[in-house]
Amino acid sequence: MHTVKEKNNVHIRGKADAAQTIIFGHGFGSDQTAFEPLVKAFEADYKIVLFDNVGGGKADINAFSPSRYSSIQGYVTDLGDLLRELQLSDIIYVGHSVNGMIGLLSAIKYPSYFNKLVLLGSSPRYLNEPESGYIGGFNMEALEQLYHAMSTNYYAWASGFAQLVVQNHDRPELAASFAKSLSSIRADIALSVAKAIFEMDHRSDLGKSSIPAMIVQTTEDPAVPKVVGAYMHQHILNSQLATVDTEGHFPHVSAPEEVISIIKSFI
Repeated sequence: MHTVKEKNNVHIRGKADAAQTIIFGHGFGSDQTAFEPLVKAFEADYKIVLFDNVGGGKADINAFSPSRYSSIQGYVTDLGDLLRELQLSDIIYVGHSVNGMIGLLSAIKYPSYFNKLVLLGSSPRYLNEPESGYIGGFNMEALEQLYHAMSTNYYAWASGFAQLVVQNHDRPELAASFAKSLSSIRADIALSVAKAIFEMDHRSDLGKSSIPAMIVQTTEDPAVPKVVGAYMHQHILNSQLATVDTEGHFPHVSAPEEVISIIKSFI
């Protein structure tokens, strides 16, 4: 049996005896290296824990099971295992995209471990729901097209998708870096995880967490419209909402200094 540290390619950095730990959780198609500027900003004062989700980065690919990860609850279980194995407490959890929701669901399930949540470009539901008026940003037809593109020519899809969600077209190296980490994922695993993320609905869970949360959005996120950030702020108790002056789905990559400043003032 692998330890959680091996399974999730866990790296521990920063101040080993710090009173508080910051855990960084990456979004779909990304990996722990995306947080490097943030890690550098906090490692002098905090213990830092970095990990890769199973199915991404350098996590153990043999640990991926389509049934376990058919919903993001499999990742919530993984995070709980990680918290127990490393015996962590008083955590500041910084989760990007889907890992924001993984952090929130984990804080509901294991509240004693958490002190604060930072949700970067996170969403409880990506699909629009016309009957209730909820705007998530995607309709089912768009998702079917996305899945089809992933299935037919994954590498071409990865390159196009990276440019779409990263934006910042004056800095093409940002999209190129995301396309590279996206392309390193096995196509069948990426498709399976994408379906679990894009079709999830955790709106009813938002009100169950009482851990203070900072919701961070960009001015223009193609995956998570601004109305989603407002919706989360309205439904998560004890939450604040901040907008970073950058576009795209990766505020910590395109505007790390602003994100660092928001986190510092929050914690």
